[in-house]
Amino acid sequence: MSQPASPQPVNHHADHPGFAGIGGALCGLAFLAVGRANARLAVSLAQPTAGDHVVDVGCGPGTAARAAARRGASVTGVDPAETMLRMARAVTRHRDVAWAEGSAEALPVADGAATVVWALATVHHWRDANAGVTEAHRVLQPGGLLLAIERRTTRDATGLASHGWTREQAESFGALCRSTGFVDVDVRAERAGRRDVWAVIGHRA
Repeated sequence: MSQPASPQPVNHHADHPGFAGIGGALCGLAFLAVGRANARLAVSLAQPTAGDHVVDVGCGPGTAARAAARRGASVTGVDPAETMLRMARAVTRHRDVAWAEGSAEALPVADGAATVVWALATVHHWRDANAGVTEAHRVLQPGGLLLAIERRTTRDATGLASHGWTREQAESFGALCRSTGFVDVDVRAERAGRRDVWAVIGHRA
């Protein structure tokens, strides 16, 4: 009798080498185009406004950070790749966006300083998903919102198509959020442009 397949971790590409050098710059240029749909969905779901402080975890070249700033929010874009941060700074004109080198597991943000933390197509790269969710909980003020968006994929997907979540992975991340102290956690199927995605939304108690 065959054994059931073990569940894939939500950060199943945690061994990704990152985005550095010329290769990272080329990826950043691609992300400027393909990240717009996720940014629009994030803004639609989180509804940032003036008075909000959004922390964009794995901000890349800053597409979603700028979308939040256009709504009046102050934003901190965090990314481990200096290549991405240089690109983000070069194409950003908003005064209320700050850029900082860091990771999901060690956010350079004070306790309770954020009203929104979002991670768009990045959780599957986090080195430690438990630590990342704990950090999001730390930096959010009570009532603050955590949002993760990942493309919908299948367990047998390979290559670029595997960079996302199955339903089970999305549900697993939702369960992790609940066990960390988030409430009203919702795992939902959404559309980002032409792409099917999972969105996990929770609030800090």
